Amino acid sequence: MSTRPRPLIGVTTYLVRARWGVAWDLPAALLPAAYHEHVQRAGGLATMLPPDDPAVAASLVRRLDGLIIAGGEDLDPALYGERPHPRAGAPVPERDRWELALLDAALGQGLPVLGICRGLQVMNVHAGGTLIQHLPDEVGHEGHNPVPGSFSDHTVKAVPGTLTGSLLPGHTLDVATHHHQAVDRLGAGLIATAHAEDGTVEALEYADGRFALGIQWHPEPKDDLRLTQALVRAAGGSGD
Repeated sequence: MSTRPRPLIGVTTYLVRARWGVAWDLPAALLPAAYHEHVQRAGGLATMLPPDDPAVAASLVRRLDGLIIAGGEDLDPALYGERPHPRAGAPVPERDRWELALLDAALGQGLPVLGICRGLQVMNVHAGGTLIQHLPDEVGHEGHNPVPGSFSDHTVKAVPGTLTGSLLPGHTLDVATHHHQAVDRLGAGLIATAHAEDGTVEALEYADGRFALGIQWHPEPKDDLRLTQALVRAAGGSGD
């Protein structure tokens, strides 16, 4: 058994009104359990990062060994200079500001980062990129999010010779999808490293080779630990 300390991996959360138990109905910081379970099973310690003052992001990141930006709501299109599409979700400015500040601090401090679904979109917008606000308008089908509240499957192909490709041997895989927005223009310094069959960007990373990877799909419904294990390894753990 390894005696190496388990890396501390921060995972961002929703901030929404929720109901639980017999009567509780209150604002809550939420995260699907599969996120922290994946971090734990990959050999890391998971801590939740609900929205906070962006001014404290840098000091918080100094206490972490890795960062996961979780899935969730649509980003405010004003962040990339556009007006909202009629199908765009209501913005959550507290979360937008917090996650952009966390990402900025993590990149500045060389912390490993994994962005999942919304997390990929945060990474692209942080780098000056833009988003397709309603993907069916571009691809002509609802295959990326056919049933609200449920994951669906499709195939993605990783680009050989990239970090994404090296972590996903075989390069082609079936993934769980649930999104109606996607990368439009890539941000500065980013490269697309996986695509769906319809051409949608499904992964991105930084051209300078740092461990900061965004994926548009969700690995947790498929119980695919490979990317979380790679994050934990990059954060100083065994990734077991």
